[in-house]
Amino acid sequence: MTSGGFDLLIVLPAFLAGLLVLATHIPLGAQVLKRGIVFIDLAIAQIAALGVIIAGSGSLDPHGWAVQLAAGVAAVLGALLLTWTEKRWPEVQEAQIGVLFILAASASLLLVAHNPHGGEHLQDLLAGQILWVNYNQLLMPALGSAVIVAVLAVFGDRLPRLGFYLVFALAVTASVQLIGVYLVFASLIVPSLAVRHYAGRRRLAFAYLTGVGGYASGLVLSILLDLPSGALIVWCLALLAMVVYAVGPKPAAQPA
Repeated sequence: MTSGGFDLLIVLPAFLAGLLVLATHIPLGAQVLKRGIVFIDLAIAQIAALGVIIAGSGSLDPHGWAVQLAAGVAAVLGALLLTWTEKRWPEVQEAQIGVLFILAASASLLLVAHNPHGGEHLQDLLAGQILWVNYNQLLMPALGSAVIVAVLAVFGDRLPRLGFYLVFALAVTASVQLIGVYLVFASLIVPSLAVRHYAGRRRLAFAYLTGVGGYASGLVLSILLDLPSGALIVWCLALLAMVVYAVGPKPAAQPA
């Protein structure tokens, strides 16, 4: 087998991880844009990462059930808090989401300040280590993605506020440890931005094509150029999204 073929086999688990993430994040991203709470994904992802850091401070297996549970509990608590703030102060919900994000990010920095490997661990949670994902790590995210896709298919836009936040929290919890905070945000928002003027089923189809193309090209380029996979995927998603938006339908002109 050629070295190129061997490299492609290496990135296959990472590509499958990307497909699992896109399966839930594309429809969730469309709802995020529709609801006008764009930065909720950053906030919830950062809170889930904070849960991982808190659990990791107890010398637990980073891929074990305890850490997964800690990330999930942290994300759900964040979702419940945001549900309450949206009821209490809906006019400043986006600002509250931003404050929650910066508080979680700052808490993460404080918790790893005296850990000799804390900076490396924090970077892994932010930028991700998608290239080193293995097949065993995909089992639970695959089951979770199947449940979330089923819920979204049944309820769609009819999910109540609390239900949406909880589903969102569970989806982000499953993905943040696979791909990192940056890719979580890019996977949710970038494809949906690219297709926002597309109509009907074409919108969903082109969003998935944008996401799949971004992950595939980013992973291949990371092997060829020996550059960080997560960062390259973010850029490939953004560049492909620009092309999809440019060749797509234009918004209707606003009346004078």
